[in-house]
Amino acid sequence: MLHTLTRVVTFIILAFSVYLFFAGHNNPGGGFIGGLMTASALLLMYLSFDMKTIKKALPFDYTAIIAIGLLIAIATGVSSMLFGYPFLTQFFEYYQLPILGETELTTALPFDLGVYLVVVAIALIIILTIAEDDA
Repeated sequence: MLHTLTRVVTFIILAFSVYLFFAGHNNPGGGFIGGLMTASALLLMYLSFDMKTIKKALPFDYTAIIAIGLLIAIATGVSSMLFGYPFLTQFFEYYQLPILGETELTTALPFDLGVYLVVVAIALIIILTIAEDDA
C-alpha cells in the first residue's frame, strides 16, 4: 500500500513542481522552489523504495546535472551581454502557438531551468550522502 500511495503522491508533487517552475517568472515560484519540490518527490521515492531500486530506475550522475544547470544559467546571463545589455537582462515576446494560443516566451525560463537542475541535484546529493553514511 505504501508503494502505491507513494507513486500517486509523487506524481502530484511532480505535477505541482512543473506548475511552479513555469509560473515562476511572473508569479511566486520558479526554478528554486520547483527544484525543491522535485527533490522532495524523488526523496519520497527513495524513502518508500530501497536505494538500490531507485538508483537503478534513475541512473543520473547528479554532479553532472549540477554542471549542466550552472552552464545553462550562466549562458543565459552571458547571452544578454552579447547583445550589449547588462548581465541577466530579461527579454520576452508573445507568440501564437498552435495548441496553446498566445504564449509568452522569456529568457528567464532557461535561467530558471539551470537553477532547477542545480537545486534538484545538490539537494539529492546532500540527502543521499547523509543516507549512505555508515558511521
